[in-house]
Amino acid sequence: MRIHVTFIDRVGITQEVLALLGARNLNLDAVEMIPPNVYIDAPTLSQAVLDELNHALLRMDGVQAVELVDILPGQRRHLQLEALLAAMSDPVLAVGPDGHVLLANPTLVSLYGREPAGEPLSSLFAEPDLVQNLIDKGFRLPMREVSFQGQALLLDATPISGGADALVGGLLTLYPPSRIGERLASLHHDHAEGLNALLGKSPVLKQLKARLHKLASLDAPLLIQGETGTGKELVARACHTMSARRDAPFLALNCAALPESLAESELFGYSAGAFTGAQRGGKPGLLELSDQGTVFLDEVGEMSPYLQAKLLRFLSDGCFRRVGGDREVHVNVRMLCATHRNLERMVGEGSFREDLYYRLNVLNLMVPPLRERGQDILLLAEHFLRQACTQIQRSPCWLAPATHPLLLGNRWAGNVRQLQNVIFRAAAISEGDVIDCDGLELAGTALSSQQADALEVTSLEAAVQRFEKSLLEKFYAAYPSTRQLAVRLQTSHTAIGQRLRKYGIANRSS
Repeated sequence: MRIHVTFIDRVGITQEVLALLGARNLNLDAVEMIPPNVYIDAPTLSQAVLDELNHALLRMDGVQAVELVDILPGQRRHLQLEALLAAMSDPVLAVGPDGHVLLANPTLVSLYGREPAGEPLSSLFAEPDLVQNLIDKGFRLPMREVSFQGQALLLDATPISGGADALVGGLLTLYPPSRIGERLASLHHDHAEGLNALLGKSPVLKQLKARLHKLASLDAPLLIQGETGTGKELVARACHTMSARRDAPFLALNCAALPESLAESELFGYSAGAFTGAQRGGKPGLLELSDQGTVFLDEVGEMSPYLQAKLLRFLSDGCFRRVGGDREVHVNVRMLCATHRNLERMVGEGSFREDLYYRLNVLNLMVPPLRERGQDILLLAEHFLRQACTQIQRSPCWLAPATHPLLLGNRWAGNVRQLQNVIFRAAAISEGDVIDCDGLELAGTALSSQQADALEVTSLEAAVQRFEKSLLEKFYAAYPSTRQLAVRLQTSHTAIGQRLRKYGIANRSS
């Protein structure tokens, strides 16, 4: 039976309670004194003895109540601690100030092969100076790589302080590199996920989404091609989100942004002492951090021949060696690559490995340029304008109707990225709630002679008609029949015929 005694806290009452229990020679498993409470665990206590004990306790000066409870507070805390440790998927150790293990969670016990409580920390890790560094630094060390049971893990140390800031030990947590990769990936998490991140309703974008939906579930390398600024990384993130690897890390590396040596260490990591200034204990690269997830290599066409050869070897068997290392590392990642360059032509020129090209080009996607997504330009512009107003914390504003032909007629050499920059600058410069054509011009929009004419239009209807006529004249030269032109513009040949007559464009029989 478990008994809870409540009393008025006064000098000597706890000793009196303990003396009363001792006088009866009771078989006690535990007694917890938490003034003004005493908790007693007496498993063999009979009902008759309990009644007599209850009567004796209540006659004691200051005792207020005696009741039965299911569990003692200390036992509850112990069970909660065990449940908490068991729920932690990463190995955890509690270490005393002398460097001996006090407590380990089931994950670490399973990995180590036995209960390590009481053992010196030096017997668990191969690094000879690790324990002394932990003690000397008061268990305040930056995260570092250690070898534990033949595995490369990241060690995170947290000091445990007692009263008056006295150090009573430390808590050590071991992480696989992919756990850090998950944290890094979460920092770049977008609110829009999957296909929702690809804004637009144009036919070419719908085709891209349909193809992406099919390819996302196929666990094979994917090559994403398209002009600069078309949103290739958004497509890669959407592919990852819709795949079976969605809960694992997604990490990206821009191959054009780093020199060869730095790109190699970022992708493959490096071992201890690999070069001057290397992080102590080595550092895992993106491949290890993304284990079970996805690695996105942007501008893969800029990769050096040496890195191409090393990447080819990894794609062959999933193994690689860190810079300066001799240990084979095996990971399971899906490789997504993107480029604005023509890799097939580069293969013919000898600047890109043919065998690597075919390894990367198992699946492929072509992201359309913005000029082929006419229906999406205004939708994206409005979206970027709302986004810009929020970012610069200004009152909401909108685009004047007269700006629509200007936006639709621009070729957008920088694609979606250029449009976003133009809208952001316009929102930052404009002082009113309406952004007109002058606002876009101030924002740096390059105007052709045709676009400059659009500034003279006094109404939306006139501007749309001028743009429509110009578009029909341009395409009619390449598609010289109403049926061909209707197929190109995805409308009926009857509608095309009516518009050709309306604008006095020479018609040919279909």
